[in-house]
Amino acid sequence: MHLLKLGKYEFHSRFILGSGKFSLDLIKAAIEQAGAEIITLALRRVNLGGLENILDFIPKNITLLPNTSGARNAEEALRIARLARELCKSDLIKIEVIRDSKYLLPDNFETIKAVELLAKEGFTPLPYMYPDLYAARAMRDAGAAAIMPLGAPIGSNKGLQTREFIQILLDEINLPIIVDAGLGTPAQACEAMQMGVAAVMINTAIANAGDITTMARAFKLAVEAGRTAFLAKLAPQAEFANASSPLTGFLRD
Repeated sequence: MHLLKLGKYEFHSRFILGSGKFSLDLIKAAIEQAGAEIITLALRRVNLGGLENILDFIPKNITLLPNTSGARNAEEALRIARLARELCKSDLIKIEVIRDSKYLLPDNFETIKAVELLAKEGFTPLPYMYPDLYAARAMRDAGAAAIMPLGAPIGSNKGLQTREFIQILLDEINLPIIVDAGLGTPAQACEAMQMGVAAVMINTAIANAGDITTMARAFKLAVEAGRTAFLAKLAPQAEFANASSPLTGFLRD
């Protein structure tokens, strides 16, 4: 299959682990069972010299994707990104700018400004955003390497509630589109991949599963199936019934 390209970086896996609900079992399952090559990392998880530093448990061959979790505006996102680059030695950065503590929706306006600031400093910015065409265009023009729209509110497991808006981004934005939040089942991840998104990010759906290891494996299979179906080009839907074996001429003399 074609590689997932994010700026100058290339990956085989299209499953990305979000580490908001961090546990060693989750990281192990995501890497070994789901084939994750990218794991997001909130800076507050990095406790250099501490007893539980998440970096101690992520293999060196896994790409870290630091995020600007906690930023309320573009300037705070820039400060967090600079610290993340020092600690993680990577210019990949997921931009999260969230001012609302109730709904946890990203602030698209401040995110656009953050993309521009970070791109100018040599980062490879991947902005988390509410799926809006105008905002996505502005982020692309400001230097985003991919666009990461939410499928549903963070941690809700409600699936592709923004499906129609994500489809618009797929049709109009010539960048990888990564569904970032809200996917709750392997079927929903498969549906997103069938649409043509470049990758999906999963955290809560696996972290809160009864069997983390088996669920991680299920998501891997779903992502691969959805991607394969997209590449195969899905058969179009018909408005009316259409017999797969037409009876024309059947039993004629």
